[in-house]
Amino acid sequence: MENKKRFCLKEKYLESWNYIKECKNFILVVVGLFFVFSLIGFFIPASAEVENQILEFLKELLEKTQGMSAFGLMKFIFFNNFQASLTGILFGVLLGIFPVIVASLNGYILGFVASKTVSINGIFSLWRILPHGIFELPAVFISLAMGIKLGTFIFAKKKLEACRDFFWKSIKVFLLIVVPLLFIAGVIEGLLIAFAS
Repeated sequence: MENKKRFCLKEKYLESWNYIKECKNFILVVVGLFFVFSLIGFFIPASAEVENQILEFLKELLEKTQGMSAFGLMKFIFFNNFQASLTGILFGVLLGIFPVIVASLNGYILGFVASKTVSINGIFSLWRILPHGIFELPAVFISLAMGIKLGTFIFAKKKLEACRDFFWKSIKVFLLIVVPLLFIAGVIEGLLIAFAS
């Protein structure tokens, strides 16, 4: 019985990886959007209004995490990313528009922050923020790609069946692959931020 359970879990993992491969083009779209908007955020100066909005958002984020222990930071980062990734999948049902906006917006904010960091601390300061995204970004990219894929059910002949199929495959990928990546990302980022401060 135990062997059967192990085999089933392995089978689910393989199904999930196969679905990720099936969504390869959507992942490339998400990654492309993210990096294009990162470059825009980095090289093109933001208007005063946009800059103030981003800085206000970052200030609120810092205030929320101020004084947190390493464990508190890990928990905050994990649940924040968990919610964002799951939302990216679920709201993708609306023709995949939401994940496209999220990928573009997050890319722009990262580019903006990187630009400010470089202007203050120099180009080599970018290496400090690199470890933060090693596990988090792939997890987010996969989730947003699943969301866009989910939105394509509208083009299927059997729309309801396709929507159900894409949804459950996405949830399986989320639980078996995305969540473990987000957990590792939360631990690494929580420790790095705690030690840095």
